[in-house]
Amino acid sequence: MVDVKTLFDLSEKVAIVAGGSRGIGFAIAEGLASAGATVVVANSTPEQGERAAAAIRAQGRQARAMPLDLRRPESIAQLVSAMHEVFGRIDILVNSAGIIRRGPIEAVSTEDWDAMMDVNLRGAFLLCQAVGRQMIARRKGKIINVSSNISQVLQPHRGAYAVTKAGLSHLTRVLALEWAPHGINVNAIAPAPTITDLNRKFFEDHPEDLKARTQSIPLGRLGAPEDYVGAAVFLASRASDF
Repeated sequence: MVDVKTLFDLSEKVAIVAGGSRGIGFAIAEGLASAGATVVVANSTPEQGERAAAAIRAQGRQARAMPLDLRRPESIAQLVSAMHEVFGRIDILVNSAGIIRRGPIEAVSTEDWDAMMDVNLRGAFLLCQAVGRQMIARRKGKIINVSSNISQVLQPHRGAYAVTKAGLSHLTRVLALEWAPHGINVNAIAPAPTITDLNRKFFEDHPEDLKARTQSIPLGRLGAPEDYVGAAVFLASRASDF
């Protein structure tokens, strides 16, 4: 008989949550920790990362913060090296970091294009690659990329962001195909419009956009970060091995 609690148990697992200091990333970090994992909140603002880790520890869970700047390959290498030194392994990687610059596609600057590409796609690729090498050596691991439904359902003035998320979704498929023989599961979560720190001010300033996004969802509401925790725990656990 299958013990369902054991199937979803993440005790003794070590997880990195990139961008885990707020929004969907923080909710996932809390969820993994609640399931028993030791969680490392990795982000580019040390103060925010430490506050997030402290909030998780206050719940009696295991968490710590480590610096990560996805725009800098050396920062990614330093994080993976530090994880190996402290924990000896990485069992779970969650790529939740992301930035958005809105505007009509003809007005997108090269600076904004490069910034989104560097964090949302290039940085995610480099982190997957660095962690994946260690997982390949151990012949096990779980990688979860937080993409977006905008990779499939387009919205005006978010075109460049949509390109990065479409790239991340396809990268996920490539990694899943190539790394499955090494015992590594790679999946993506593609959130619908969700109220987070990333977009709260935008929706407050553009109520007509909030109304349109809400009406496009059959449930009649936008998502909340907590809505994705169950899927993340499933994809990080033994329950999703096949």
